[in-house]
Amino acid sequence: MRKVSMATRKELIEAVGARYRACDRSSKGKVLDEFVAVTGFHRKHAMRVLRQEASDRTPGRVGRRVYDEAVRTALVVLWEASDRLCGKRLKPLIPILVEAMEGHGHLDLAPQVKASLFRMSAATIDRSLRAIREAGQTKKRRRGVSGTELRRSVPIRTFDDWGDPAPGHMEVDLVSHSRPAAKGSWAWTFTLTDIATGWTECAPLLVREQTLLVAVLTELRRLMPFPLLGFDSDNDSVFINETVRDYCVAHGIAFTRCRPYRKNDQAWVEQKNGSVVRRLTGYRRFEGLAATGALAELYTAARLFVNFFQPSFKLAEKQRDGAKVYKRYHAPATPFQRLLADPRTSEETRRNLREAFADLDPVRLLRDIRTAQEKLVGLADGAVVMNPSEPSPPTLDAFMTSLRTLWHEGEARPTATAKAPQKRWRRRPDPLATVTEQLKAWFEEEPWRTGRELLEKLQAEQPGDYPDGLLRTVQRRLKVWRSEQARALVFNPSAAPAGRRLGAETVSSLPRDWVPLRVASGSAARPPVAQGIVREGDLL
Repeated sequence: MRKVSMATRKELIEAVGARYRACDRSSKGKVLDEFVAVTGFHRKHAMRVLRQEASDRTPGRVGRRVYDEAVRTALVVLWEASDRLCGKRLKPLIPILVEAMEGHGHLDLAPQVKASLFRMSAATIDRSLRAIREAGQTKKRRRGVSGTELRRSVPIRTFDDWGDPAPGHMEVDLVSHSRPAAKGSWAWTFTLTDIATGWTECAPLLVREQTLLVAVLTELRRLMPFPLLGFDSDNDSVFINETVRDYCVAHGIAFTRCRPYRKNDQAWVEQKNGSVVRRLTGYRRFEGLAATGALAELYTAARLFVNFFQPSFKLAEKQRDGAKVYKRYHAPATPFQRLLADPRTSEETRRNLREAFADLDPVRLLRDIRTAQEKLVGLADGAVVMNPSEPSPPTLDAFMTSLRTLWHEGEARPTATAKAPQKRWRRRPDPLATVTEQLKAWFEEEPWRTGRELLEKLQAEQPGDYPDGLLRTVQRRLKVWRSEQARALVFNPSAAPAGRRLGAETVSSLPRDWVPLRVASGSAARPPVAQGIVREGDLL
């Protein structure tokens, strides 16, 4: 078991190794004893590491650099323009993004750079972005709600009942923006997710009310590229009521619900609550007309960005083998791509989607999203943002330029809130508070002793006071003392281990022919690098 840190071990090996290799056979044994006592290494292992030259050690893996800095810079820009997708989702999006951004004059890539980007695998993308990806994730939580007396009249649909529905069958849900306290009135987000394609629509609600929900649903149906065929909700009373039921019956919409307290029945929309809604809005409290209007601006830009430029996974197959569950997914694709590939989509719908996609600028959409997010944060945090002197959003050129270096600033979303790390305090009194100095003195006198030997010695002097369960505590103390001793050995050879000089009483306890020795590097201008105890006849 290693007794010192990796950094300290390397420094100690470099310092003592040069001395060990320069010694003769008789002196090597003394240096080796000293090294083993400090580090706790096995003697054979200590001999191997000390004999090895620094240049002979196996270097880290140095592979051939396939992608140069130009490719990496372009990848960072595309990653930022995609709203920081993972490698598996970014890879199929790169050709789409490059074509769209070049068409709007945001990129002008060399042919070899473009070919390298298209050839790059998802794993390589993740490795290239690993050093700059420092964004934190917020836990996703949502409180469940109960149903009403009308729920028995609404048929139940589980996750396994979906099969392969046509585009238009959607799961719906509400996301609360009440943090930090559910008091008073606050805004809600109404989310709809298509089962077949993943197409997602979001809209804000000023209050949680069924008539307002029906009105918003009517407006969302006008924006969808396909007719609404199915409406699957949870057992919330804002869904399970006569208003929503009568609306679905009047417009020929199949109205179903999930089982109570079974969120997996609505896995499609629950996933979008986290990956779309919470990723866009965070966990702040939004209330009032101003915040609801800012949410509407955010979702206006986000619906096009998410549905046309955000690939997602879709479960293709799931099998259970005992306790193991095997899942297979389709290749990542955007809802726009899935809708075009679906044979049930009409040619008119395909034509309208292609025309809409040709006019979309992903950088402009991302800029509008960031601008709306800044406005939301200002409203939630109490800043005055709705005034004539409000600064205008950055130009596309300035925003595009910022994408090249935006990763230096960490999290780019204004709505993301980093959680402060919780401090850990000792939860019980120190069981070794009264004998710590005594244990340290024993260690300084005999540094080769193990933690168990020190504990047994303590138990012999004070039987019944210190049980065997304190062994790990003693070992942790011993590790700290060994590290301090090693640092003193490397950086302050004039001091004895653990900060104590070798006094007369220490020297007198050693054999007669043993004396303290300060070993320098051979030059008076350089500081000493190690200290040891050797025999008088072994002085170099």
